[in-house]
Amino acid sequence: MREIFKTIYYILKSLRPRHWTKNLFIFAGIIFSKHLLDFYYLKKVILAFLIFSIISGCGYIINDLKDKERDKFHPKKSKRPIASGKISSTSAIISVFILLPVSLFLSFLLEKKFFIATSSYILLDIIYTFYLKNIVILDVLSLSFFFLIRVLAGTWVINVETSPWLLICTVLISLFLGLGKRRYEVLTIERADEHRASLKIYSIPFIDQMIAITTSSTLIAYIIYTLSEETARKFGTRNLFLTLPFVMYGIFRYLHLIYSKNLGGNPEEALLSDIPFFLSILLWSITAIIVIYGGKL
Repeated sequence: MREIFKTIYYILKSLRPRHWTKNLFIFAGIIFSKHLLDFYYLKKVILAFLIFSIISGCGYIINDLKDKERDKFHPKKSKRPIASGKISSTSAIISVFILLPVSLFLSFLLEKKFFIATSSYILLDIIYTFYLKNIVILDVLSLSFFFLIRVLAGTWVINVETSPWLLICTVLISLFLGLGKRRYEVLTIERADEHRASLKIYSIPFIDQMIAITTSSTLIAYIIYTLSEETARKFGTRNLFLTLPFVMYGIFRYLHLIYSKNLGGNPEEALLSDIPFFLSILLWSITAIIVIYGGKL
């Protein structure tokens, strides 16, 4: 019985609950469609978040199974349950065969368009794991599409539209996070080219140049979004620009974490461990909600 509970614990750990913070992007749709205070919509999005988290967790297990041997050379990934041998590959495979079909079925019951999003996510995840992650540039672009699917999933589950500029901002900010992760891997992993083929091609100056481009593009895109006539008409206010200081600080703070503290390898860890970075995101969220829902709060 003890071994069973231990296996369940390591399966749950392999689903990487700390990484589920990425799935908070699902809430973008309900917030920016002005339905956050609608309990029916909120309930659907919370269920979508939970289902999506299990599905993305299954993707992590598939990735860990594929890279089991290579992850042993990674300073942090080597401590994961599958790479460290704390859970057998057989147990991990069985868990995926149980959790993934059930989660996909639940996503279909919740909303058919949401099922399209979850199916697209896991399909892209499998293609990424076995192919795209080894192709320079396409690997980080794939990471940005994961975030894009999360935002679309959040809008499709409640059948609302979102601004193209918000989708552009999502792609750009996720590119920024992905490039920071690649920079960390190139700097810290021994025999990086053996861990992932694309890491042999990346160089620090090349990554730094792309980070500079995506940082500038993200800020410009967000500024355009907050000041656009479409945004002003949708929210009935031009005050969304008040969130700009928090976005700017958050990006600059994360740059500091990448270049000064070498924490770019794990955005989730940075979010949960760096208080200034966490506060910038929290204050952005609070300010955005106040601006958008000011008349209803």
